Amino acid sequence: MTPAAQFALARPYRLSLDSFAQVTGVHPLLVRRLVALGLLDVTRDAHGRLWFDPSQVREMARIQRLRMSLNLSYSAIGLVVELLDRIAELERTRRRVPRRGDAPWT
Repeated sequence: MTPAAQFALARPYRLSLDSFAQVTGVHPLLVRRLVALGLLDVTRDAHGRLWFDPSQVREMARIQRLRMSLNLSYSAIGLVVELLDRIAELERTRRRVPRRGDAPWT
């Protein structure tokens, strides 16, 4: 028996480089640089074009906030983003697993 073929019911929603740049208000060349630095996740099609998941719009806003509020270079923002993600992960883990001897606050 052969496995049944699976087909997507709809194409996944994603943004091209130009539409991503327009939505975020950032020049496409800067977007390409951020992709090269690994600050934005993309997929490439067979022609090498960049495609962005809509969640990357939120990530771009985060990058812009860090750049404006802390006046960091884009390469430094990569390190800060990694550290912030790690802190958030550790806090989630700590909330899920109570430590021994911790009394509930209520």
